[in-house]
Amino acid sequence: MADLGAAVVTGGGRGLGREIARLLGRRGLQVLVTDVDGEAAAETARLVGGTAQASTLDVRDEEACRAVAQQAVEAAGRLDVWVNNAGVLSTGPAWEQDAATRRFLVEVNALGTMNGTLAALEQMRPAGRGHVVNIVSLAGLIGVPGETVYSATKHAALGFSLATLSDLRIAGVRGVDISCVCPDGIWTPMLHDRLDDPAAALSFSGRLLQPEDVVRAVDRVLDRPRPVVAVPAWRGLQVRTLDALPGLAVRLGPTIQRLARRQQRRYAKRLRPRS
Repeated sequence: MADLGAAVVTGGGRGLGREIARLLGRRGLQVLVTDVDGEAAAETARLVGGTAQASTLDVRDEEACRAVAQQAVEAAGRLDVWVNNAGVLSTGPAWEQDAATRRFLVEVNALGTMNGTLAALEQMRPAGRGHVVNIVSLAGLIGVPGETVYSATKHAALGFSLATLSDLRIAGVRGVDISCVCPDGIWTPMLHDRLDDPAAALSFSGRLLQPEDVVRAVDRVLDRPRPVVAVPAWRGLQVRTLDALPGLAVRLGPTIQRLARRQQRRYAKRLRPRS
């Protein structure tokens, strides 16, 4: 058995997932980078260096997730960390999205998180140790107009994570943790083409995060597991307050949308590449 345990990252081919993989490598874990784009995963593994490996993974495939978990154990002797980072975004009112789009978001964001978590727990529960980190979103803490189906999938991911953590404790499993990191909008490829999309305005309504902001939160939660961590913390308090007052949140929706759109335009002027 190797001295260092393994860490798996889903959606690790680019953006936030790539930076999380690099963090795990710096922490001394043997990183297995996965992504539906195998070439992008391989490039991340190259950047992580050391013993990092790459594997093509579609998180919608339950058996493929289980195989990746087994691969990680065979490589390092045990699975210490699994980060569910893979996710997709589609914007607009739910009635404007076709059934295939809605299903795709649910399968990647919600079912993919379930598949990854359960694959990890299959290895971690017998070992009595391990940590699953689920990258959720502030959209998992409150309904987000314009990102309705995305928000629904993130609510599902959060609810599943918290209930599964409770199930572990009820079953007497104390050494396995599940932490949910819920960031505000992040300047990654997911948002790069959304600067002029009014339906995505609320992703720009707070402080637009950089991947390293979220990586720091993941780093902290790996040392001190917490069921839910909002990034930044003040935004978590803000959206939870609104979520506790749903009637008020709905009434304020048009005003919040206008303010968010104004903020989005400011970011567009700042971030759009100049010709």
